Amino acid sequence: MTSTTTSGRAPMTDGATISWTRLEGTVEAPPVVLLHGGPGLADGLRDVAPLVEGLAPVYRYDQRGTGGSPWEGRHTFALHIADLVELLDQWGAERAVLIGHSYGASLASRFVLAHPDRVAALLLLCGPNVGDWRAGYQAERDRRMTAVQQERLRTLQKLPERTEEQETELLTLSWFTDHADLERGWEWAAQSAATRRANRPMNAELGKEGHADLLDDHLDEIRACLPAKTEILSGVCDPRPIACLEELAARWRVPLTRIEDAGHEPWLEQPETVRGHLRRFVHTAVTE
Repeated sequence: MTSTTTSGRAPMTDGATISWTRLEGTVEAPPVVLLHGGPGLADGLRDVAPLVEGLAPVYRYDQRGTGGSPWEGRHTFALHIADLVELLDQWGAERAVLIGHSYGASLASRFVLAHPDRVAALLLLCGPNVGDWRAGYQAERDRRMTAVQQERLRTLQKLPERTEEQETELLTLSWFTDHADLERGWEWAAQSAATRRANRPMNAELGKEGHADLLDDHLDEIRACLPAKTEILSGVCDPRPIACLEELAARWRVPLTRIEDAGHEPWLEQPETVRGHLRRFVHTAVTE
């Protein structure tokens, strides 16, 4: 299959500009929109878009303040939700199939609550993180690291300023435990850390708002807004406890697919399995 890719820069009403990319599809509506994780990191779903190409147009974009979408102002959930509304309008999409990864799953959930009429189907990938997940996540991260690695990470985190080399090392140490295969995970984390940088003020602002306005407090409201086709998919070996997603799936009465031998980016470790699930989901969503 020969991919046709287009890209552009979408002006927002407040002066921001959002950088986006589109893979063409066989049908025009509704498109698939990928919401990347973070918050504060640029789009990391470049390898996910081709898994569903050909079924529908597939959009991904750098959230404002990341990658090709620079922004120096405040960050709020309402602002990021408004960005997606404007993007859908500019793309001529009345509704979209949303696939949100990690923090992107949280953003997708908040978007559904605010604009249920704009969501044709919803796939939550390795998120959202709700319930009492943090302690288990930290314990599992520590278990996957050596004592030397743990100490080095703490040392780097305490530095008031870091060189590019130190920042790359910190991110690699922070991310390699996301994978089931720690040796390959180190390679993937190092590759990502070499090119991606965190917008730490953005991360702090959205993190603070997330603590003040917990997604957990809106779960019943969100359930009432979910599209008929809603699913959760996660790697069994994600250090974030999958039990929290199992509880969420039961509460929302939606299917949860568990990907064995895969972590927080399951498409890297089990690409064919993830591809099969995503294509089934998208095909059904755009044809029913």
